[in-house]
Amino acid sequence: MSSEQKSPLSRGIGLLATAVPSVVFVVVNNASSLWPALAWATATALGLFLYRLLRREPLKQAVIGLAIAAVCAGVAAITGDARDFFLAPALIPVAAMLVCIGSLIIRKPLTGVLFNRVVGGPADWHEQQRLSRIYAITTATAVAINVVNFGLQAMFYLADAPAVLAAIHVATGPVFATLVAATLFFARKEITRYS
Repeated sequence: MSSEQKSPLSRGIGLLATAVPSVVFVVVNNASSLWPALAWATATALGLFLYRLLRREPLKQAVIGLAIAAVCAGVAAITGDARDFFLAPALIPVAAMLVCIGSLIIRKPLTGVLFNRVVGGPADWHEQQRLSRIYAITTATAVAINVVNFGLQAMFYLADAPAVLAAIHVATGPVFATLVAATLFFARKEITRYS
């Protein structure tokens, strides 16, 4: 299955798989200590990467998952603090917010940039008021989700609660998969209406 043929559900499952090393990290850290947890999380990320490689699946998400796990493990190894495993992922929502807000300011909402071709939308989608409004609403929703995501991660990072940070990390994939599915649904509905 090519990356163009992947459904939002399979993308969501791929995003969820990138969270598995975080769960492994928390479980092993609670049962043992930081160093075994880092080793098991890294081994899990590497195992998921190799599994996808052997199955000849698109590797984009697997590479991203492996890179995130490596950065997380590296930061925690340097600081010696388990909660720092979640420091880098906590900064991702900030970058996402900035990109989304910038795209709204220039009137080319990020969800339109990312998904308009997927739904077969017109090249001048940003000039189509109703379609552009759908993309603006879903991009603004992405901003709101990232604000909440960052706020929760900052709160539980300061509270030194790695298990809750892992739960937030796991929950992020399905939340964004739902937003993608909603964007595709409403954009296709609008495109069908005027085509």
